[in-house]
Order: sequence, then structure tokens, then C-alpha cells
Amino acid sequence: MNVTVDFNDETSVLTEKHHVLVEEVIVKTAEAEGLSGEVEVSVTIVDEKRIQEINREYRDKDQPTDVISFALNEQGEGELHLVEDLNMPNILGDIIISAAHIQSQAEEYGHSFERELGFLAVHGMLHLLGYDHMTEAEEKEMFSRQEDILAAYGLTR
Repeated sequence: MNVTVDFNDETSVLTEKHHVLVEEVIVKTAEAEGLSGEVEVSVTIVDEKRIQEINREYRDKDQPTDVISFALNEQGEGELHLVEDLNMPNILGDIIISAAHIQSQAEEYGHSFERELGFLAVHGMLHLLGYDHMTEAEEKEMFSRQEDILAAYGLTR
């Protein structure tokens, strides 16, 4: 498996060390979920104003949030199932993370900036892979999976 992470920090808040952390937890998530072949993911760090615009435009929620994922492989109702071409990369989609939320949530939960950044990256990646937390059972499964992946990477609370 080869994972390519297209990383963009529109805020210039993150360091090179943070960039590497994001790439490594995305790869760890892909490994934990048994992905194979060429995999591509885009991760963009934005400011509060930009994530609110995205949330309003795509989710009809006019407020900032911590992370938004746009899965390219999701099948909508009535859409044809595309057969995967093993010679083409599997482009999973985009993860957008609010820089301000990384800091405020790290403080709120009493852990490091790095732990929160890793958590949001894994959370976004799991959304790209079809996980959700609309029901209590789904939330339990997704959050348990996140903790397992973060622990395997060494980012514990």
C-alpha cells in the first residue's frame, strides 16, 4: 500500500513536525483499515472563517466546526457503483480541519495540540472510509476505532 497525503496549511499555524504527524496518522489509519494499492487523501488546515463558509455551503450549518470530510467514493442514492480500477489510485477525498479548533479543543480536553490534530485527522479519515456517528452504536464503533489507531500510533490522552 502506498498512501499519498496532499497537505495544505492555509493558516501557516502548523510546523513541519505537525505535517509529518498528519501524514503518519493517515497512513496508520489506512493500514488499520486494511487498504491496499495506491491511496490518495487531501488534508487542508483552514481558519475559523473558512470552515464556517464550507460548513454553511455544503452542510447548511452556519457555524464553524472542527473537521469536515468529503468522501469521493461515497455512493449516493441512485448512483451507479463504479468498479475500482486497480491501476488507478483510490482517491478517498478531502479532510478539512479548523486550526482554531485544534488549539481550543486540546485545551478543553486537557491534552496536547498534537493529540487533537491526530484525533481530527483520524476522525476525518474514518469518515472518508464510511464511518459515521449518527447513532449511538455508530459513534461507539467509530470512537473506539479512533482510540485504537491513535494508541497504536502512540498518541494517547
